Amino acid sequence: MTEAKVRQQYNRFAAVYDQRWHRYVTNTLEFLKTWVQISPTERVLDIACGTGEFERMILAEYSKQEIMGVDISEQMLAIAQQKIHAFPNVSFQTANASALPFADNSFDVVVSANAFHYFDDPAVALQEMKRVLKPMGRVVILDWCKDFVVCQIYDVFLKFFDPAYRQCYRQAEFHQLLTTTGFRIEGAQKVRFGWIWGLMIATITHK
Repeated sequence: MTEAKVRQQYNRFAAVYDQRWHRYVTNTLEFLKTWVQISPTERVLDIACGTGEFERMILAEYSKQEIMGVDISEQMLAIAQQKIHAFPNVSFQTANASALPFADNSFDVVVSANAFHYFDDPAVALQEMKRVLKPMGRVVILDWCKDFVVCQIYDVFLKFFDPAYRQCYRQAEFHQLLTTTGFRIEGAQKVRFGWIWGLMIATITHK
């Protein structure tokens, strides 16, 4: 399964992840933070939260924000917990995006950054996001976009050389997945970070 390969890979990279990917992570998560505009009273779920950088950014502005971060890599979560240990309003849990261990209608905001291309079954993951989202809540997903030529090259390369990688999508394909799952697209954009990274973001809500 892709899940086991992703867990193994990120457990191995956890100790050096923040340093190796500092610029990319900072740029993309700052963009996500600006885009999503989280209110300090909202309860947030971060799927594939990694080392907790998004949580750190949010807490720098709203120290009382209630956030739950989930990831399948125990070592990435261990680093996240070290970073955020002083904030009892934030917690982390090992979980798969396709089987979230939360009750229906639990969160005001669900975010997922830089992880959709690893999901074994993106339709099931989207259904889970929809299930745990409150009726008036929103989901924001940021991920690679195959409309960009470099991402097309990466998509071919990684399918051969990265056993954890699944696929990235063109924006139209991504939007089709979202609407087929029963979401309404409230906002969407393609964005480039430097000359390499081409990403897409979408805000979605219950239909």
